[in-house]
Amino acid sequence: MITVTEATASAGALKRLSDEGVSIWLDDLSRRRIESGNLAELVATRNVVGVTTNPSIFQAAIGSGEGYEEQLADLAVRGVTVDEAVRMMTTADVRAAADVLRPVFDATGGRDGRVSIEVDPRLAHDTVATVAEARQLAWLVDRPNVMIKIPATEAGLPAITEVIAAGISVNVTLIFSLERYREVMDAYLTGLERARAAGLDLSAIHSVASFFVSRVDSEIDKRLTLLGTDEALALKGRAALANARLAHEAYAEVFTGARWRALEGARAHRQRPLWASTGVKDPAYKDTLYVDELVAPGTVNTMPEATLNAVAARGDVRGDTVTGGYAQARADLAAIERLGIAYDEVVRQLEDEGVAKFEVAWQDLLDAVTKSLTSKGADAE
Repeated sequence: MITVTEATASAGALKRLSDEGVSIWLDDLSRRRIESGNLAELVATRNVVGVTTNPSIFQAAIGSGEGYEEQLADLAVRGVTVDEAVRMMTTADVRAAADVLRPVFDATGGRDGRVSIEVDPRLAHDTVATVAEARQLAWLVDRPNVMIKIPATEAGLPAITEVIAAGISVNVTLIFSLERYREVMDAYLTGLERARAAGLDLSAIHSVASFFVSRVDSEIDKRLTLLGTDEALALKGRAALANARLAHEAYAEVFTGARWRALEGARAHRQRPLWASTGVKDPAYKDTLYVDELVAPGTVNTMPEATLNAVAARGDVRGDTVTGGYAQARADLAAIERLGIAYDEVVRQLEDEGVAKFEVAWQDLLDAVTKSLTSKGADAE
């Protein structure tokens, strides 16, 4: 539990971050976190106004079995498939978390108070199945503050358009490249245009675009270290921030253009940039690096709890650290390219690895639930 003293101490940096226009979302969820009151406590004391989940998060939560024993026993007695069991458990958690966040959703007019749930990662390269899964998840959770996460693969782009056009709010995930990000924004705008043509209320549709941060440094830093020159080593820790800042520049360009203004006149909402993968992986870097250096109004930063705690303890929130850095960001990525590190190849690799990691986590979750269902089914006999 967070003590009164800790809550008071943490209020400074987190409140400053919120005051700068950054929405703080928690990148974690479990039934224990919900039922213990911890999630509500983070909302009340640490400025948390949203929750993101992914297959790895659910694998960690449900794979342990803690808090899920009774539901698993009921599902085993019913003889459900493992896929159905996993969907029943994950959507139950997201529904409960959405209820905890509902007051935030109401107070912000739907901007925040959001809880995200991802389509089955095995469908990442199947547009039709992704759309069907997104519709099913929205129906199962049945809360206005749910966001369906769709990966920004080539097959995911038309799925994003279809789902937005159906009036379902979307969190686009696994964005690494600037080119793909522009395609994501185009898919969103196209979906809004179709929704408007169908007579839907655009003010009820929200979206965020999850641009991944730390993994870019992890991969490029590894390559810079192998080069080992002074010039290469001096560029370590700069690629991820440069990439994110240039993504923000693209966002600012698209959401001030004529195409956007026509939609804005129909009460549409901007698709906010969301900084994901903001936990620092290199211990040589300050653990609040990807929060302190990515402050810009109208953005979201989703943090694992360790990063949230680090920001509360020692965050250095000093105003906008994004919009003034576009030129330096271009220079940093250009310098990395000159050393022979191909940006396009790196971001393509990261997208492929991101999808693969979530597929592995999902399979691990299915395996763990299969084992639990088999065990509890035997106990019931």
